[in-house]
Amino acid sequence: MFQSIDAAVKSKGVILAVVLIAGFLGVFFLSKNLEHPATKASVGLDAPPFQVKDTDGRSWSLADLRGKVVLLNLWASWCDTCKEELPSIQNLINTEKGNDKLIFISVLYKDDPLKALSYMKEHGFAFPVLIDTANIAGVYGITGVPETFVIDKRGIVKQRVVGPLQWDSSDVKAVLTRLENE
Repeated sequence: MFQSIDAAVKSKGVILAVVLIAGFLGVFFLSKNLEHPATKASVGLDAPPFQVKDTDGRSWSLADLRGKVVLLNLWASWCDTCKEELPSIQNLINTEKGNDKLIFISVLYKDDPLKALSYMKEHGFAFPVLIDTANIAGVYGITGVPETFVIDKRGIVKQRVVGPLQWDSSDVKAVLTRLENE
């Protein structure tokens, strides 16, 4: 009788060990197969690359924008602070029209592209809107919207702006001009 109890306990121990090892290996290999960037976008480091399409079907790649100062803005049409920020973005774009050293692109965050485009059209906003099929928000490690990354001509993140900013202010324009001339 004691032998059968010992055998049962031993077999349950072996089964438990096998289940634990299989679980560990499953988690290990699963985590290796998921796309986890080594680092999030950080000031002073290379901006994480991306390649996505905008709402017009045009392909955008950060690598293709090398040589320009890039304002990468993540926003949503349901976000009130984003809505507050958009007029200053459009004003900046209007005043910088023809400036081939600066480009503003936006990425929709958890938003319906049709709703966002409708909102933009209704308010007269005209700038590229990227659809986040490459998880730019996750790769860049955003904490909410709006959030903007200022990327220099070499592809280095120079500034991370969390929350809305008055993009057409003279202070911001001075910083952008300095980056354009570096």
